[in-house]
Amino acid sequence: MSVAVPALQYKYTSILRSIPVFIVSVLFSLQEVAEDGHRIPPSPVVHVRGLCDAVVEADLVEALDKFGNICYVMMMPFKRQALVEFDGVESAERCVSRGTSEAVCVAEQQAFFNFSTSQRITRPTNADDPASGNKVLLLSIQNPLYPITTDVLYTVCNPVVHVLRIVIFKRNGIQAMPNRLNVVRNDNSSWDYTKPFALQREGGKGRQRQAILGEHPSNSYGSHCPLLPLPANCRYRRRSEEMQDMIAYPLLLPKTSTSYSSSSHFMGQGASSSVAMVSGLHPAKMNCGCVFNLFCLYGNVEKVKFMKSVPGTALVEMGDEYAVDRAVTHLNNIKVFGQKLNVCVSKQQAVIPSQVFELADGCSSYQDFGLTRNNRFSSAQSSRNIIQPPAAVLHFYNAPPTLSQHQLHELCAERNVPAFTKFKVFDAKSAGSKTLSGLLEFDSKTEAVEALTVLNHHQIRIPNCSNPFTLKLCFSTSSHL
Repeated sequence: MSVAVPALQYKYTSILRSIPVFIVSVLFSLQEVAEDGHRIPPSPVVHVRGLCDAVVEADLVEALDKFGNICYVMMMPFKRQALVEFDGVESAERCVSRGTSEAVCVAEQQAFFNFSTSQRITRPTNADDPASGNKVLLLSIQNPLYPITTDVLYTVCNPVVHVLRIVIFKRNGIQAMPNRLNVVRNDNSSWDYTKPFALQREGGKGRQRQAILGEHPSNSYGSHCPLLPLPANCRYRRRSEEMQDMIAYPLLLPKTSTSYSSSSHFMGQGASSSVAMVSGLHPAKMNCGCVFNLFCLYGNVEKVKFMKSVPGTALVEMGDEYAVDRAVTHLNNIKVFGQKLNVCVSKQQAVIPSQVFELADGCSSYQDFGLTRNNRFSSAQSSRNIIQPPAAVLHFYNAPPTLSQHQLHELCAERNVPAFTKFKVFDAKSAGSKTLSGLLEFDSKTEAVEALTVLNHHQIRIPNCSNPFTLKLCFSTSSHL
């Protein structure tokens, strides 16, 4: 036993000495396993992160099809993520590799890429079955001679079959798919016809080009309607035509911070009205005339009434529901005199001149504009109206021929509105022209809106002239002078 004990003691001592080495080995193995966990095996499916809210499938296809053919795209909008399935692993590897070494942008914002744990994106039920009645229609347009917009495709396709949504993207020509797409903005490249009030993406740099078949129906009034005949059940037919079988589209109402968002004045789903409700009006600087000056750019204004029970809120009765549509689209959420306007459709079908009171500036809370000559959509020249969103450049016309830049600056100071920074006068069409027109550029869109709200239809008198000149303003198509 005296010999066995040292031998046994040596054995256990060797084991104990080896334990730290064993523990270290285990730790390194666990670290390698953890690192391998981040190295997801290559897959044809790429996981995209860091997308902005306005990204749609077409943006991903346009940005990533340079790496290979894309079979399917699945958006995860609330997570600002997406899955993109390529036709092979090699294409996905090119995408992930490029995204690791340099910035790859989707809709002008850098995105981040990694392989997905899935080898294939799960399609909707029977999506790959040719006999399942898939509602996707792919139009491939090669070598277009004219701009192809949602206006054109809607006018061509809708008389044949009811179109719900259109998304256009460039890929070896132009391709478009009306389907259940995630359309988050209405413009020349995408349109959701079930949500006519969807706003355009802010900061978009795309140029608006004239469609070969006319303006988009939601911007139409008079001769701006599409040149092709519209079907009997189309909601964009002119008011003078039959409207018995019109489709009732659900309205996308703006969110408001007031308790009146559920008021009976707001429209329910699928309803329509020619009365708009606008809240957030400055209590001291906005009156019926100012509201008219702003809303008349999008349709005839019949009546304006401020609500005594809801300060800073007014009802605007317009010529028809399409004028309200345009006003909501272009005026909702804009800032006027430091306050954001909330514009939506009212449940009321007409404005009734009840509870008339005096506003803070002494003007009446109700005014009827039905007979005014300043409405721009009822004359023979209504086709000259251009529906434009608020911009930093104003187009002025019908001004006295002697009007100078200095006089306009004095007018801005007199009416306490922001002054313009650039001034441009158009050449008169004839030597004896009786009016002047041109452009005024302001430092911001907000300043231009405030100037238009106050100065639009301001009457300017000149010596030796019996009748004053009514200065008319509208938002210009020019982005700068």
